[in-house]
Amino acid sequence: MAPFPPGSLTVVGSGIKTGLQTIPEAIRCIQRADKVLYLFAEPVSARWVSKLNPSAQSLERFYSPSKDRTQTYQEMVEEILSWVRRGLDVCVVLYGHPGVFVAPSDAAIQQAREEGFRARMLPGVSAEDCLFADLGVDPGARGCQSFEATNFLLYRRSFDTSTPLLLWQVAGVGVRQGVTQPSTAGLQVLAEFLHDHYGPDHEVVLYQASPYPVFDPIVQTVRLSDLPTADLTPMCTLYVPPKAHPPPNPEMYARLEVPAPDPTPLP
Repeated sequence: MAPFPPGSLTVVGSGIKTGLQTIPEAIRCIQRADKVLYLFAEPVSARWVSKLNPSAQSLERFYSPSKDRTQTYQEMVEEILSWVRRGLDVCVVLYGHPGVFVAPSDAAIQQAREEGFRARMLPGVSAEDCLFADLGVDPGARGCQSFEATNFLLYRRSFDTSTPLLLWQVAGVGVRQGVTQPSTAGLQVLAEFLHDHYGPDHEVVLYQASPYPVFDPIVQTVRLSDLPTADLTPMCTLYVPPKAHPPPNPEMYARLEVPAPDPTPLP
């Protein structure tokens, strides 16, 4: 087996509450790296990572409202790899979990490995983890369906209205550039699609985890019919509670010798 060339890439997550939800292994990687690159939505996290490692540099400059996100991500990957190719141990710090809705992270790791460099990812607390805690959603109780909102609409797929549904990036439905304001047109399309499956009066939750320990998360309950005009932030997630209990399978209850359930209302 050929030895690895000089240079390596470690992609880590800061968690939603940067520093407080960052795992110790990730912090050590940030401190020991020759070069740190980061991408955060707010300045407090940037100051935090710069204190851990003075070499820290933001990737935010690659964003532009008029630029296609695919081009932005490609430019970020090339910037990351340019430092690895110099023989440096590079640490990229990303908000939340670095492998969840962060296209440049997987692409950079794949490219680094294809070029023969060591590359790995360390996890972080994600927005989904915070949602489960803040809304009291247990995926072990009823399961969980999770989709990026635009992708959810673009493909014909079967989904279960008796299972909790998470739709990410709902403010940017149909938007290819950076999202600065929610897309009312996209929300209208999403709301109409969900009307057909849940009904216009079905209540859903707009959620955003709080990045600061002194602030509560955003939790706003609205009817589906009111979704297009709801006041939401660019980073909101839509939680759609189940419409009904899933129908039991009598054959499987018998085969597994499990007592049949009593019909109970949804919590």
